[in-house]
Amino acid sequence: MKMFPLVLAGVLAAVVYVTWHLWRIAPGGWPVKLTVAGLFVLWMVLAFASLGLSEKVPIKAAVLMQEVGMPWLIAFLYLLLGFLVADICAICRILPKEYMYSSAIGLSVALGVVAVLLAAGGIHYRHKYREDLTIHTSKPLEQPLTVVLASDLHVGYTNRRAELARWIDLINVAEPDLVLFGGDVLDMRLRPVVEGGYAEEFRRLKAPAYAVVGNHEFYGDIAGAERFYADAGIALLRDSTALFKGVRIIGRDDRSSRRRLPLAALAGSAPTEFTILLDHQPMGLEEAEAAGIDFQFSGHTHRGQVWPLSWVTDAIFEKSWGHHSRGATRYYISSGLGIWGPKIRLGTRSEYLVLKLIPSQE
Repeated sequence: MKMFPLVLAGVLAAVVYVTWHLWRIAPGGWPVKLTVAGLFVLWMVLAFASLGLSEKVPIKAAVLMQEVGMPWLIAFLYLLLGFLVADICAICRILPKEYMYSSAIGLSVALGVVAVLLAAGGIHYRHKYREDLTIHTSKPLEQPLTVVLASDLHVGYTNRRAELARWIDLINVAEPDLVLFGGDVLDMRLRPVVEGGYAEEFRRLKAPAYAVVGNHEFYGDIAGAERFYADAGIALLRDSTALFKGVRIIGRDDRSSRRRLPLAALAGSAPTEFTILLDHQPMGLEEAEAAGIDFQFSGHTHRGQVWPLSWVTDAIFEKSWGHHSRGATRYYISSGLGIWGPKIRLGTRSEYLVLKLIPSQE
């Protein structure tokens, strides 16, 4: 919390910087400049209002506000980066300064590039990548198993029921024996998923499903989330375990929980079954190695969602996306099937994992 005022001040300074550059680069007199800079600020207000007012307006209005407002976050990021680069180039005399002042060409290039990036990122987000992994194990399994794992669906105002239905179809196509969700299935607000009957879509899964909660469930109504999972036919593992055809599933509460148990208390000593650990945030990966976990699945990072934020998550986490291993423990850190906020991905992808477990005698 001590860092929050500094972060807020930095964000406000960046907003002022971008707004000033839009004013400066807009051609013509103050009416045009005021229009360009004012629309940018109004777009920002809509973005944040869409979060604060979502529970106070009709659902269709809340959805429209978020779909129109939230892309501002990405536009702001790329305008900020673009103007910073342009200023550096102007100082180094690589870019003529006239393109930065009352320039129709400069404004068209800046807004045109951002518009193309938003459109490309929106198209890219629609595509869902399937990642396949096969693990041969000497531990006893009743049969070869196909397990579909997905994280960070964030269903709610942003990812609507029709989109969820498409994701359920993708999971069913893989013909899984088991489905595991790695947290943040819900995007804080339960109103759209309850009133929209989203639980009906999850009940179309053709295999037993287990899940853990993520930080977004804790940010919202955790008791309501538990009721939703029960209605959806998904077994929720909160610092608990389940056994499925020789596979031991360990589900940890998110790090947001103050009552979260140590992994050693859940895993015991030297588990004889093949163990899959669901832990939403990929922090403290050495715990799974020390506990003798065979495979850990996590999400949370989204890998930053857009470049260059992916560089930030790569720096923060030991592994922010993809395959990883420590000793005999294997990991997969998912960038998420869904998204938070703007439905835009650039330099990252939306994905789910299809894990095939094969007994060594097979």
